[in-house]
Amino acid sequence: MPDQDSVTKVPRALLREFPSGSAHASYDLVATRLSQDSSSFSHEIFRRPPMQVELYAPPSPDPQQPHEQDEIYIIAQGSGEFLLEEEGGDKIIPVKANDFIFVPAGVAHRFINFSDLKVWVFFY
Repeated sequence: MPDQDSVTKVPRALLREFPSGSAHASYDLVATRLSQDSSSFSHEIFRRPPMQVELYAPPSPDPQQPHEQDEIYIIAQGSGEFLLEEEGGDKIIPVKANDFIFVPAGVAHRFINFSDLKVWVFFY
């Protein structure tokens, strides 16, 4: 069972915790909460250091800056392109629902040319 001090508590309507330490969040509930909060582009649903999980709906243009942690993105909804700024030249990757993206810490990246995009983000 995880140390209770290491798990961020979020509204019970969004995250269901089990005695085993497992947790479950409904995409529909999290996406609805995110769309209702006009002051934010992401909604954290879980944190257990060093991992943090959010649902991210990027604004246009996507303001992301390189992060200090590795990241995994899973496209939950929508489509677009993902720009990776690399030494040998920028790479543009088409993305759609259910796609997986890994970005190492410190690499510049952002979403471009997207429509109705919502993305699970795992920082670790």
